[in-house]
Amino acid sequence: MSPGPASRLRSGFTTGAAAAAATKGALFRLLTGGTPASVEIPILSGGMLTIKIHACRTTADGGAECTVVKDAGDDPDVTHGAVIGARVRFAEGTPETLPGHLPGREVILPGTGAWHIRLTGGTGVGKVTQPGLDVAPGEPAINPGPRRMIREAVADALSARPYTGGVCIEIFAPEGAALARKTLNARLGILGGISILGTTGIVRPMSHDAYVATIRSALSVARAAGIDAVVMTTGRRSERFAQALWPDQPETAFVQIGDFFEASLSTAASMGFREVRMAVFFGKAVKMAQGVPHTHAAKSAMTLQRLSEWALELSGDPDFADRVARANTARHAFDFIRDAHPALIARVGRGMIWAARRFSGGGLRVRGVVFDFDGSPIFDAEEGPA
Repeated sequence: MSPGPASRLRSGFTTGAAAAAATKGALFRLLTGGTPASVEIPILSGGMLTIKIHACRTTADGGAECTVVKDAGDDPDVTHGAVIGARVRFAEGTPETLPGHLPGREVILPGTGAWHIRLTGGTGVGKVTQPGLDVAPGEPAINPGPRRMIREAVADALSARPYTGGVCIEIFAPEGAALARKTLNARLGILGGISILGTTGIVRPMSHDAYVATIRSALSVARAAGIDAVVMTTGRRSERFAQALWPDQPETAFVQIGDFFEASLSTAASMGFREVRMAVFFGKAVKMAQGVPHTHAAKSAMTLQRLSEWALELSGDPDFADRVARANTARHAFDFIRDAHPALIARVGRGMIWAARRFSGGGLRVRGVVFDFDGSPIFDAEEGPA
């Protein structure tokens, strides 16, 4: 995709778009014997997207295989640069009578008229093993959006050719198993590889929607497993400390929310959870206590100014409050707050609980734990619905 102005981050395309493009490239090879330099695929938000074909060849079974190099633009995506491929062949018959039919390991997608698609996940594409996701257990981890894009790519390629029978498509990612170890797939019950994802086909840099979708998936898996109390942390380090604090909790009960404070609480409430435990470090807790919906957006100086105001209210000491205001970071302030005025830490913890309950609509019990920077709890309290 062409870059925009220098001041703008460059968009890319999803693994779902890559899979659809590889599929269309392989169909072009089957139908014409040639290798396209690029293909156009329809995207779910409307319009067409041009994607370069990396390689294409005819396979021994009379089919074709094409690959695309995933381009995430300027988004820090773990799959950026990964090869995503599709093996495609035609086969006459119904889904049940197609040669090599794999009950429970494939998805049948309805086509147009007399043709249909048999979609499987090959090397490096994960398999869903737990309920609660957009894809049923036992199926390849190819989400509904990419499935629709693949179907539309097939329909476009076959629009000028009457065809009766099956279009057998295997999506693969040679490095998928290794890449999956850098994701939360195993936590979500997606084993053996990456997920083929995308709600539109386009990757927007630092996509909030994508992160919130991941949080929603994690909460959905937890709910489907019968869990009604989840532990929310902001990253892997705080999660490790939370897991040590609550070793009896299953791994699926722990959800990393990043900076998405409000979105995570409102989503948990809408899914019917009974309790949320917020387990975070002091710096994040300060922002949460101030009711910041997205904690990355909070300016450090503003955060410390509010903390300074609370320091003055609680201590009556303007010198102490001024010292808080002039601290480099919340962590710097914590170093001298901890022993001198522990009540200020409690004020932050209670504020975090209050904001979490407000973002949840007030229907959740919220337990708040604030860790020091060595992982020891320095505040632990809860508040439930009135």
